[in-house]
Amino acid sequence: MASSSGASTGSEGDDLQQVMDQRKRKRMLSNRESARRSRVRKQKHVDDLMAQVCQLTNENNQIHSTMNITLQHYMNIEAENSVLRAQMAELSHRLESLNGIINYINSTTGLFESTDQQGTQTHDDNSFMNPWSSNIYVNHPIMASADMFM
Repeated sequence: MASSSGASTGSEGDDLQQVMDQRKRKRMLSNRESARRSRVRKQKHVDDLMAQVCQLTNENNQIHSTMNITLQHYMNIEAENSVLRAQMAELSHRLESLNGIINYINSTTGLFESTDQQGTQTHDDNSFMNPWSSNIYVNHPIMASADMFM
């Protein structure tokens, strides 16, 4: 009887060992599969990040290009404004000079004109000899307009 109980114990021990080995193998396979899935997820995450880096780099380059073009336009407009300011200053100076001449002419033409008893202006005989005394040449001051600068 001892031998039969010993044989059954050994057989049960082998079965138990096989079950334990099978569970251990299953666990190892499960762990390997889990590690493989983890590596795949990690690689996908790295690939996604690399794609995002490329996209952001392209957007950054486009923004830099747009900014450089805008800066160039700004510098061109500033240069043009500087030229226009210089032209405006020159034209304003000319306008002041012309208005001064007109004021001088208007003040000197009064010397040749006289007023009769009814209050109307008459010209002295000498006024016909002076071309500046004619009302044709007496103008109002010159006014500048924005159209003049275009």
